[in-house]
Amino acid sequence: MPLPDVPAVEQVVIEMTNAFRRENKLGQVKASPALTKAARAYAAYLAKNNAFSHTADNRDVGARAAASGYQWCSIGENLAMNLDSLGFETRELARQTVEGWINSPGHKENLLGPHYTEIGVGVVQAPDKNPKYIAVQVFGRPQSAKFTFQIANSAGVPVSYTFSGETHDLSPSMSVTHTACTPGALDFIKAGPKKVAAKFQAADQTVYTLKGDAKAGLKVELSKRATLD
Repeated sequence: MPLPDVPAVEQVVIEMTNAFRRENKLGQVKASPALTKAARAYAAYLAKNNAFSHTADNRDVGARAAASGYQWCSIGENLAMNLDSLGFETRELARQTVEGWINSPGHKENLLGPHYTEIGVGVVQAPDKNPKYIAVQVFGRPQSAKFTFQIANSAGVPVSYTFSGETHDLSPSMSVTHTACTPGALDFIKAGPKKVAAKFQAADQTVYTLKGDAKAGLKVELSKRATLD
């Protein structure tokens, strides 16, 4: 009966995850020691306690990642259980695990999380009369990788804008810098009877400069900065 090389399974899961992300024109995720520690520890906990849920230890993935030393900005988790009386080859176990996630809408959403940059995978054999394996996959974006962008009002009129569902007012000649875990939608509205909206997906290290006046209308110019204070 074939049994897989567990560390190799973990690596192949990462490779297959990145291949799927490439197919969908997304950036790669790199292995994080802290997320790997969290994933392996939770896989071992689930296997030992014959449990299978995201909160079996009365914590969520964010708490487990933090306890492993990962200061996260965004976090997500996938779980999988595979059992086969005939055993598993290494790549076959990894393939079944990743394909199961791809075919599940919620798990697929994590696989294709556009803002995740790091990953940790833990695979553990669970006690059973047949070969049974628990896999935990944790995605993260660290606090150090927050998005930062700036809005500068060079227009001759006050401007209102919304970001992440909150509305802000910006007087002429004022600027503000936002820091967030995900960029989100950024909508500008000129104050006054003739409101003009401009919609963007907020981007990292970008300056949005508002120009114009009550007569000319509102124009938003975008520029990139290496760093934003």
